[in-house]
Amino acid sequence: MPKKIAIINGPNLNLLGKREPGIYGSISFEEYFEKLKADNPEITFAYFQSNVEGELVNYLHQVGFDYDGILLNAGGYTHTSVAIRDAIAAIKTPVIEIHISNVFAREDFRHTSMITAKCVGSICGLGLLGYDLGLLYFLKK
Repeated sequence: MPKKIAIINGPNLNLLGKREPGIYGSISFEEYFEKLKADNPEITFAYFQSNVEGELVNYLHQVGFDYDGILLNAGGYTHTSVAIRDAIAAIKTPVIEIHISNVFAREDFRHTSMITAKCVGSICGLGLLGYDLGLLYFLKK
């Protein structure tokens, strides 16, 4: 059965490929997303990125009852947003938390996630491959 998967990226992820390539890599998310879609033509993907917390909450509400899975990289909001945590708790679609970098090898404030407890799992430190692994979870589930 075909799956519907939403990918949601938070603040500063629109700068992938330009922003700190030593940490985040040198390709844009748009380039990666096109390859992901081409490699998985049986999946209906939705993609949304915003630097605005409320827009991320609204989009979680929008896809959170009709999709089979959500891959969420909340960026810096991971560590601060009770609103995103509550939005994940309020929807029925399972969410996997994604981080491109290994947040545990970075500053101490990045070691705490407000959203992990409301997600079915968390993947960090594996670069863009983390999205592929999250997708694999939803395909095998």
